[in-house]
Amino acid sequence: MMVDDNSMLEENTGYTFRLEGFEGPLDLLLHLIQKNELDIFNIPIALITEQYLEYLQLMKVLNLDIAGEYLLMASTLLHIKSRMLLPLSSEGEKEEEEEDPRAELVRRLLEYQKYKQAAGELEKRPLLDRDVFIRLTPTESQEPEEERIEVNLFELLEAFQEVLKRVKPEAVHEVTLEHLSVEDKIQEILALLEKENRSMAFHRLFSEQPSRRVVVVTLLAILELVKMKRIRIFQMAPFETIRISPM
Repeated sequence: MMVDDNSMLEENTGYTFRLEGFEGPLDLLLHLIQKNELDIFNIPIALITEQYLEYLQLMKVLNLDIAGEYLLMASTLLHIKSRMLLPLSSEGEKEEEEEDPRAELVRRLLEYQKYKQAAGELEKRPLLDRDVFIRLTPTESQEPEEERIEVNLFELLEAFQEVLKRVKPEAVHEVTLEHLSVEDKIQEILALLEKENRSMAFHRLFSEQPSRRVVVVTLLAILELVKMKRIRIFQMAPFETIRISPM
């Protein structure tokens, strides 16, 4: 029987995750600029647009509900790209130089980056009774914990993209009655973390050749656990294995 893969996912998960609580389109653009080591004042708009659209396609494949602002940014990038493809007017040398089509986007990115960095600095400041506690009794000295680098949504999506590459394409499926829900996967992940009693590499949540349904449900379960502040996703160093630990 021929079965559409996306309808199978919706039917089996019955769950759509909204991204509003995570990073937005400006975060994605900053991530792509940082990942490609680009000059924010001279963005190669064709490259960024192509990669941005690839992320939107990946979100669609993973059954994520893309907020309208992501689609609006995609339209903005395509508009900027089309303007940059237009030939310069013959009177361009006589008239004042037209503003770079990317200028407004660069201004938005710089302003957003400034506020994001400020928010990050404020978040690092210790707060009494949250990160700083008054010592009531003497305690033995403890070794400092290894630094952990928080993983953002888009780095997590890249990791899941690597998992999806291991999924064998299936044009024909046998419809089964296997029950697979986000709620069940959440409990399975929590039980596994409790059993491990420490952090674990996220790829251990999958078999060697997982099905697409399993990948999608696992991703949605992880995002829900992050939203509930039940788990933390981090790396011990940039570009190292993504790990998951209980909060």
